[in-house]
Amino acid sequence: MLDYAQARRLMVDCQLRTFDVNDIPVLDAFEAVPRERFVPQGREDFAYIDQSLRITGQDATTDRAIPAPMLLARMIQALQLAPGQIALDVATGYGYAAAIMRQLGVRVVALESDDALAAEAESRLSATDGIEIVRGPLQAGAAKAGPFDAILVNGRVETRPQSLLDQLKDGGRLACVMGRDKAAKATLFIRTGDAFGARPLFDASLPALSAFSPESSFSF
Repeated sequence: MLDYAQARRLMVDCQLRTFDVNDIPVLDAFEAVPRERFVPQGREDFAYIDQSLRITGQDATTDRAIPAPMLLARMIQALQLAPGQIALDVATGYGYAAAIMRQLGVRVVALESDDALAAEAESRLSATDGIEIVRGPLQAGAAKAGPFDAILVNGRVETRPQSLLDQLKDGGRLACVMGRDKAAKATLFIRTGDAFGARPLFDASLPALSAFSPESSFSF
C-alpha cells in the first residue's frame, strides 16, 4: 500500500518547490491536506502524480479536473491568501482546493453547479469547518456571500470572467487558467477600484468550463 504521507512530502519537495512555490504556509498546507481523499474512488494511488485528474458529475457535459499539484499551488500562492479572509472556490469539484485554502485560515465558499459533485464535496469536507458548499451556475458566482478577497477558478475559462471579477473586494485577486487549448495561461486578475488588471503567470492546461465559453451567455 502506498505511503500517502511520504507521497505528500515528495509532492511538496519534488513538484511544488521545483516549480517556484516558495510560500511556506502554502507548502505546509499542501503537505497537511490528504489529496488522496479528494480523487475519484479507486484512483487514490494516482493522487500525487504531477498531472491533473479528471472527475465527472451526473451531467454528461461536465468536464472537470482536479488541477495538478504544482498548477494549483502556483495559483493559490498568487492569491496571497491571509488568515481571516474569504475566498470563493469556483467549480470546486470534490473540494480539494477549498480544503487547501481553508488550511491557510481562509473562510471558503465552494461553488459547484453539478449536484453530484457538490454532494461529493459535502461528503469529503464534512469534517472541515469554515467551508460552505453552494450550488448554482458557475458564472453567477456567489454574490450574496461576497465580496471576496480572492477567487480561484478550477478550470479553463475562454472568456473574461467579468461576473466573478465584479464580486472581488477592492484589491482582491482572481486566479484562473484563461485562453484556448494550448495557448492558455494561468492568469492573475487584480481589482483596483472599478478597474481590473490582468497578468499571465505561466502556460497551463485544464478542461474548459462551458459556463465561461464564448457560446455561453449569462445575465443578472
